[in-house]
Parts: sequence; C-alpha cells; structure tokens
Amino acid sequence: MTSHGGPRPRTPIPPSGASEIFQVLRDGRPRTRAELAQITGLARSTVAARVDILMGLGLVSPLGGAASTGGRPPSLFALNPSARVVIGADLGATHAVVILTDLAGEELARERQDISIADGPDAVLGWLVSAIDRLLRSADRGAGDLAAIGIGLPGPVEHDSGRPINPPIMPGWDRFDVPGLVRASFDVPVLVDNDVNIMALGDQSSNWPDVGDLMFIKVATGIGAGIISGGVLQRGAQGTAGDLGHVRVAAGGDTPCRCGNTGCLEAVASGPALAAALGGPARTGLTGSQDVIDLVRSGDATALQAIRQAGRDIGDVVAMCVNLINPSVVVIGGSLAQAGEHLLAGIREVVYTRSLPLATEHLRIVPSVSGQSAGVAGAAVLAISHVLSPEAIDAASAGG
Repeated sequence: MTSHGGPRPRTPIPPSGASEIFQVLRDGRPRTRAELAQITGLARSTVAARVDILMGLGLVSPLGGAASTGGRPPSLFALNPSARVVIGADLGATHAVVILTDLAGEELARERQDISIADGPDAVLGWLVSAIDRLLRSADRGAGDLAAIGIGLPGPVEHDSGRPINPPIMPGWDRFDVPGLVRASFDVPVLVDNDVNIMALGDQSSNWPDVGDLMFIKVATGIGAGIISGGVLQRGAQGTAGDLGHVRVAAGGDTPCRCGNTGCLEAVASGPALAAALGGPARTGLTGSQDVIDLVRSGDATALQAIRQAGRDIGDVVAMCVNLINPSVVVIGGSLAQAGEHLLAGIREVVYTRSLPLATEHLRIVPSVSGQSAGVAGAAVLAISHVLSPEAIDAASAGG
C-alpha cells in the first residue's frame, strides 16, 4: 500500500475492562464487589482490580459498609460525581446560557448573557471562553478539573468535526473550527451539536429518563426535530437528521422558503411565517414568535385559528415521522410552543387521525416542561456522556 505521508494510525488502547464495571456504577447506586461480580459475571479478584483502577482515577469512591451477614461488613462503591466537572453551553441567536455541572449533571454554577450569534465566532466564542473561566473560579474548581465541554449552536452542525455548515442565521460561522478555538484555551474534548439535538437530550434526561424512543420538536424561527431512537440520538450520515422544517407540506403551495425551495413546513408554520401571515395595515411590526404568542394570549381569533392551523401543518409531518420511527413520546418545545394548547391541539388532531393505530396506541404528545433550560442541560449531557463512555473510561484507565 502506498503511503501518503499522513499521520501514523494510533495503536488501539487495550481495554482495561474497568469500563464494564463503571457502566454498572454510573446510575449512582452503591454496590459491593460481590454484587458487581454477580452482575458482570466476573471473578471477584477481577472486579477488585478494576474497582481499584476506577478509584485511582477518582471516578468511584467507597461509601459505608453494607449490612453484614457475619464478619466485617462488605464495602460499598459508587460513582463519585464530584471527581470532575463539565461545561454545557447553549448559544442561541440572541442569548447564551452556560452551566458548570458535576458528572451527575448537578448544576454548580450558571451564567446567562444577551449576545448576537451574528457577531461571529471570534466574538461569541471569546465570550464563552471567558464565561467558562468565571464559572470554574466561582465553583472553586481549576481548569484541570474540567473533563469536557458541550456546545449547542442554532444551525446545522457536522457532528464529526463540530463545524457549522451553511448556518442561515450565523454569518461568518460556516465551517468554522469551533472545537479548535475553544480547545486553545481548555485542552479537553469539545462536543458541538445543533440546538434541537441538545434540547432532545436535555428534555429526555430531565423528564423522560426511562424513555428510549422520543422526538423533540422545536417550533420557533425554524422547525426541527431531535430524534432519540433505541436510547441513542440519531444524527444521520452528515448530522442533518430531523430537519423537518424543509419537508414539503400540502398547505405550503408555492410559498417561498429561505432554503430556496417552495412549500416547506417552515415557510407556513414557523414564528416569522405566522407573523407575516397575521400582519396587515392594522397589525404593523409583527416579525416573530413572540408577536404571535402575544396575539394568541390576548384572545385574538385570527391568531388562534392561525396557530391551530400551524399545528395541523406540523402534524402532517409528525404523523409521517410517527409511522416511520414509532416514538413513544413527542415533546413540543421552542418559543412558539408558549402559545399553549392551541398548537398542540392542531398537532394531535392530525397525528392521531393519520398515523397507524398501533403507532399511536400509547403515544404521548406533550409540551416541554424544561423550557429554555432544555438546551443547556442537553449540552451538559452531551459532555458527560462522552466523559463517561466506555471508550473514554478505557482510555483514562490505560493512561492512568
């Protein structure tokens, strides 16, 4: 085989096996060595050696003794969530929220700031780096305690590289090396994903931890979905899975969409689309979701009809998704979801009518209760999942 002068492939790190023990302990429930041996089928001597490795890394710590059946009480071991910390950052179009959490997702510090994503990556990520430093100091943690950083962006992201790809509301961000800039200040893994994917992770983690098949649909300036199937976030080949806003719908007709096509769902059911449809001589200045929400809350009959119809249009696409991937929960979030039951009623009306009876027999279509916290919580989950993955534990134990 001809060499092209590229970097030599790394020799795979031989697994220590510690990750197998750690994945059992990740739920935080204390267990004895005997229980770990019974669960994993490993010899007690092997379990003891692997627990020692995890304790050496600080990821597992001994607790009090379990009930004794005679002789010395057996020791209990559990996840040590304070061993390291992670950052979760939700960078929106006009605001940013950053949190510092432990490995159990417990929030230790938070900072929120009005920003403009259109100011470009140098300005926005420069602020983020400064905010991370402030959060670490406020929690009395050093940069060496930081294990990973999760970031959500309001546009398409190539998952493998963490680079935004042609983001429509993010001038100057196209293919920018977001992880590289952040790693220049903090030498830890930097995971980047789009905002609706991290919202799906955050809402599932906070409200549906036992649900492995969930769709989170964000309805705001754009319309998109985060899809969790079989307990795994589905990003697709290039990271564009869940782009519902650019599916053509019957109500779209020839309405132009910002993507260049016509008849897209986003062109008729997003916040700006509804604001434009509701605008007129008597309603000047309507531009986005908040204007529509204000009209709905005031009881405006035309706005109520428009938001209900938007729900039906969204329901057309959701019904197809329900038949295709069979989620057990569909969560509706994003700014336009604040319009309340009118939007959900339209979605439910179509989904329960047009989806297969078996697919909807136990289907729940519910509003997000996490609200604006879903994104930043999901960014932290993204970071924690990386830090505590079997691959990361094996690499740490081999390096330790």
